Amino acid sequence: MEVLQGMYMSNQKGFGFVKIEGQSSDIFISKENGNTAMDGDTVDLILLDKSHGTHLEGKIIKVVKRKTSKIVGIFKKSKNFGFVIPDDKKIVGDIFISKSKWGKAKNNEKVVVQILKYPEKNKKAEGKIVEILGNKDEAGIDMLSIIKNFNLPYEFPKEVIEEAKKISKEKVTKNGRQDLRNIEMFTIDGEDAKDLDDAVNVIKNNDGTYTLGVHIADVSHYVKEGSALDKEAILRGTSVYMLDRVIPMLPTELSNGACSLNQGEDRYAISCIMQIDESGKVISSDIIKSIINVNRRMNYHDVFDIIERKNKKVLNKYEQYISHFDSMKELALILKQRRKKDGYLSLDIPESKIVLDKFGYPIDIKPYDTNFANEIIEQFMLTANESIAERFYWIRAPFIYRVHEKPDEEKITDLNKYLYNFGYRIKGRKDDIKPKAFQTVLDDVKGKKEENVISNLILRSLKVARYESENKGHFGIASKYYCHFTSPIRRYPDLFIHRIISKYLEANYNMNDKLQEKYNKQAIKYAEISSECELNATKAERESEDMKKAEYMERKIGETYEGIISSVTNFGIFVKLENTVEGLIRFENMDDDYYIYDENSKSIIGKTLGKIYKLGDKITVEVISANKDLRKIDFKLK
Repeated sequence: MEVLQGMYMSNQKGFGFVKIEGQSSDIFISKENGNTAMDGDTVDLILLDKSHGTHLEGKIIKVVKRKTSKIVGIFKKSKNFGFVIPDDKKIVGDIFISKSKWGKAKNNEKVVVQILKYPEKNKKAEGKIVEILGNKDEAGIDMLSIIKNFNLPYEFPKEVIEEAKKISKEKVTKNGRQDLRNIEMFTIDGEDAKDLDDAVNVIKNNDGTYTLGVHIADVSHYVKEGSALDKEAILRGTSVYMLDRVIPMLPTELSNGACSLNQGEDRYAISCIMQIDESGKVISSDIIKSIINVNRRMNYHDVFDIIERKNKKVLNKYEQYISHFDSMKELALILKQRRKKDGYLSLDIPESKIVLDKFGYPIDIKPYDTNFANEIIEQFMLTANESIAERFYWIRAPFIYRVHEKPDEEKITDLNKYLYNFGYRIKGRKDDIKPKAFQTVLDDVKGKKEENVISNLILRSLKVARYESENKGHFGIASKYYCHFTSPIRRYPDLFIHRIISKYLEANYNMNDKLQEKYNKQAIKYAEISSECELNATKAERESEDMKKAEYMERKIGETYEGIISSVTNFGIFVKLENTVEGLIRFENMDDDYYIYDENSKSIIGKTLGKIYKLGDKITVEVISANKDLRKIDFKLK
């Protein structure tokens, strides 16, 4: 029999799937055929002569490489032995702890356990407690548990801090750079932002064209290749944003200090100056190493009040700069319109704003407030990223691109089954689908009750974007050339790109073969590492959100809410509330009838009364349970 190898992804119910590189469909593994594999392990398997739904079924014959060596969980103690219940419910089974291996751990404390023996056929895994985090109900321990569970490096090594402190004291001088300190420019961010990567300015020219300047903090000037700072940044890959804290890629001496484009302070930057015509097309661009000085730090709300003439107090405060923001609005609208013609996917899915008190308890959850000022920055950053990527693609430079490939044909087929029930369809050849086909549907649902549901369905059908050293385009923004250049304070690929840009600018766009080969190898390596770090950070961020949403709803038991059916399954329906919280109505909690799941219409139908519930329906629900530890919220129909 052919032996295949892949990564095992477990489910808390005991079964799992193996993902094999290059194959779009995962292989189902039943509980009895799991062979002690744990989530994330690399395994060898053989295919069985049967299938599970649309998935082939397999049997794991060998665990090749274990992913997990440490586990976070709750310690349960008895007289002569104890065990740890993993926080990660994908890890099935407790970890046995002998009395000599639990140290000073107390009952119900959150701990980190080192696995000493992995599970065998009839034996649990065995471990040793190596760190005590604190009582599970103590303030902040829940977030610390997630940080530990995802192995996020929340403390910097001493040598990294010392290096950051030393170089942050360096005086900013012209240093052969182009002096742009006479140009009025602005940072536009959220009110609580501390690491300011980007400054922008727009000039409307007499011939109707625009000059757009996007000025990005030159982090590569401070973080030298091979330094302690650089090695630590590679390991981290990205900053992680977890509600009440940030785990930065760089120490605060740089991220909030020397690199941050703070108002009124001279800063090193790499500036991308673009000439844009009246249709939104970039007709030329220039990339320079510059020295800048930001005139004003702006926030999204104030900029929106200015461009919409909403607040006299704000208008008076920034009276001398109003024309700048009017020009920004004009250009952003033109750029957005051009992107929509190209098929840019404008997915209007609200993010969650979770407000915590000083103890870390969630006191409010609501959709994150955005406005057109956010779009101004989005359009400008997209344009700069495209310009940089295209320039360095054509000179065949070693580079890291942001890649987003077209969705699989199978995903488009499944999506169309859902869309059919709403009267929509993704049109075109499935083997050569265009972004415009998706955007047409998004335009059709704009402002309708099903808009949010369909936006989420489309999002789920798309592939996950990643970093690669080879340019493969970006489907979601309908772009042939795309990279991440605009956030070097918080993303390593951006920092690497800045380093490459500097090398080319210093060498007048001539790089010798030896250096080219060196940086090509780095691009491949760092793209892979950064993609893995980003995926891990995203999971940790989602986990913290899910936990706090469940914790918030624990105090809402018995309360009623309006919501929209966001997903229909063979075990119940998921409902999303206006505050972005999502919960499940299980069939056993629908006691007014016996409901049957209809795969074709993606709906459930009452056998006796014929009541139908389908995607996008507005319903009223009551909260019947919520569990912070399990990240679960249950509703019932009201």
